[in-house]
Amino acid sequence: MVQPHIQLDESLNIKYAILPGDPARVSRIAQQLEQAEELGFNREYRSLRGTYGGVPILAMSTGMGGVSMAIAVEELRNIGITHIIRIGSCGALQEGIGLGDLILVSAAVRDDGASRTYAPDAYPAIADPTLLASCARSAAQKGFSHHVGLCRSHDSFYIDNVDEVNEAWSRRGILGSDMETAALFTVARLRDLKAASILNNVVIWGEDTSASIGSYADGASLTAKGEKDEITVALEAFVRIEKGETL
Repeated sequence: MVQPHIQLDESLNIKYAILPGDPARVSRIAQQLEQAEELGFNREYRSLRGTYGGVPILAMSTGMGGVSMAIAVEELRNIGITHIIRIGSCGALQEGIGLGDLILVSAAVRDDGASRTYAPDAYPAIADPTLLASCARSAAQKGFSHHVGLCRSHDSFYIDNVDEVNEAWSRRGILGSDMETAALFTVARLRDLKAASILNNVVIWGEDTSASIGSYADGASLTAKGEKDEITVALEAFVRIEKGETL
């Protein structure tokens, strides 16, 4: 059955989905796929399919925020997706994380609204350990600068006390902040899907967020490389899972 928001159905017969937020990023994923074929574009959900290393892959944007991510996960499950990797951007909350460095998220602080509609605050938002390990192995073998640890997912860049909030979570050891990972991990776990999240750092800790995001949108070289790297890591991880290379 065609899903109402993503406008896809189970006839795709694909297990693996790579999910950027930005619809424009789908085109850049296509550059790393073979036989890329555009499928559709409804609301924030732009999709295409292709292959990587002989493995069929679905690439689909989810827009901005946990609500649209949760809808995407629910509908992807309905059409047979079993493994999901988010490739997104984040702002660093620790020193030593450079522009274009990757953060492989082990678990997320659920400081968003979407995940809380599914489970109480005490419910953990964690990555699938096998999929996370596959991402880490791929990043290491490719020689990409990366960090493994916690992120915080939130709902707005423009709260009045943003600096105070970021400082508090930095002191607790959070590596970076995004808007979608907590919803992805929570819904995926509840729906028996395997999920991971790879974040490309676009904001150096202590620098102005809006200025850094503007630089990212202009295609700054380091963050552009980070985006390409995170796509590669996700695709390589799917191939490892398909081949059973999980150690």
